[in-house]
Amino acid sequence: MQAERGTSLIAAKRNIVLIIFLTAGLDCVSKTVALATLGSEPHPLIGTFLQLHLLHNAGAAFSIATNRTTLLSVFALVVATLIAIRARTFTHSGWIAAAGLVVGGIAGNLIDRIFRAPGAFSGEVIDWIEVQHWPTFNLADSSIVIGAVLAAVLVLRNIPPQIVGRDAGPGAGKYKGE
Repeated sequence: MQAERGTSLIAAKRNIVLIIFLTAGLDCVSKTVALATLGSEPHPLIGTFLQLHLLHNAGAAFSIATNRTTLLSVFALVVATLIAIRARTFTHSGWIAAAGLVVGGIAGNLIDRIFRAPGAFSGEVIDWIEVQHWPTFNLADSSIVIGAVLAAVLVLRNIPPQIVGRDAGPGAGKYKGE
């Protein structure tokens, strides 16, 4: 039984890493395409409700803390590290997805903050999706929100991050404590 749990934990870790890399990778590719194809003018997809609009954001969500980019970068790095450390023991597929999406989204925006102008840990994040009456955002932002909402649903449903039992693969078996 211990060998089965170890294998499922390895699979769970692989899945989290895969989600992180896919999320950050898709975000980076989408930003590269946005930079190459979008100018400063909005491109309507569904009238003014949904547009593609290239913006450079030096702050956090809603352009908060615009002059604190280095602090935001360090904070994001700490949060991603803490989630990744905690997620090492996750075996529930919902928690694996939530952790992977949040850390992948943080990584996508951190890549901008580290490698884009004006310099390391002070770079501007590329935002390019605009929904009417909402700040412009990117795929990394969406991933963070989706992962956080998923985690909130799991908490509200009292679903723990680890599953124990004979079939303790990601998303299978009994919940710990039952």
